[in-house]
Amino acid sequence: MRNGMNRRDIIAASGAAILAPSIARAREDKVFKTIPSSGEKIPAIGMGTWLTFDVGGDAAAIRQRTDVLRTFFALGGRVIDSSPMYGSSQRVVGEALSRLNRPDTFSADKVWINGRNNGPPQIAQSASRWGIDRFDLLQVHNLRDWRAHLETLFAMKDEGRLRYVGVTSYAGLRYGEIETIMREHPIDFIQITYNLADREAENRLLPLALERGVAVIANRPFREGALINAVNRKPLPGNAAEIGAQNWAQYLLKFIISHPAITAAIPATRRVDHMLENMGALSGPMPDEAFRQKMPAAL
Repeated sequence: MRNGMNRRDIIAASGAAILAPSIARAREDKVFKTIPSSGEKIPAIGMGTWLTFDVGGDAAAIRQRTDVLRTFFALGGRVIDSSPMYGSSQRVVGEALSRLNRPDTFSADKVWINGRNNGPPQIAQSASRWGIDRFDLLQVHNLRDWRAHLETLFAMKDEGRLRYVGVTSYAGLRYGEIETIMREHPIDFIQITYNLADREAENRLLPLALERGVAVIANRPFREGALINAVNRKPLPGNAAEIGAQNWAQYLLKFIISHPAITAAIPATRRVDHMLENMGALSGPMPDEAFRQKMPAAL
């Protein structure tokens, strides 16, 4: 349950984080998804940084976020998503990665500014904050000036300075425009909202992603915590054990990543115990389509 940590929770979380490398090696059933445009496989649970990593220069908070990332990597995580929009999150991610000796990371960030000429300097600044030479994935954040920035990103990809190109939106906004982009441009990724309560993407975008070979990152898997807070008032569904879900976080995440079009979900967290819950969704049985059809009734 996602509530305040007691002493036992803290001890358990700390112990699990220490043992995490051994746990990760033992888990051979972790769910990896394929990026259609390349065939590369990535873990189906990544990490977002909206709000949770925006801690400014707070040294204690940065140490704590480093512990969160240490647990994430130890349990098989790779995909980290951030944005210039997220305050100090990029810099905090970069600091944490440096402290962890630069583990294998799939770096996903965004361009979020008006003007074609303003895109490259912002991208360079973002890379500097992360402490990396290039990103794996750059996305036009919330379609801001997307026509100009897609040209830049495709040029970077052609020159070998970027691996993947994408666009993002959330909560159903401008999904029609995303559909048009998917049909008319060779993008590798879209990032949209998809969770047990927000399933609009099932109607058009997810089927189109399968048709066009576009990877999908699911943002707001817990509605920024609101969905978790709502379901935590209820008992875990009786069928949760059938898919190996030990808590609501895993139940919600397994619904998302079991969709054939979803490549990764990116829950954001500031706590080690929550990261342990989230990464647990990578292992164990996954719901099939018949099981998935029953899951929304749990809300």
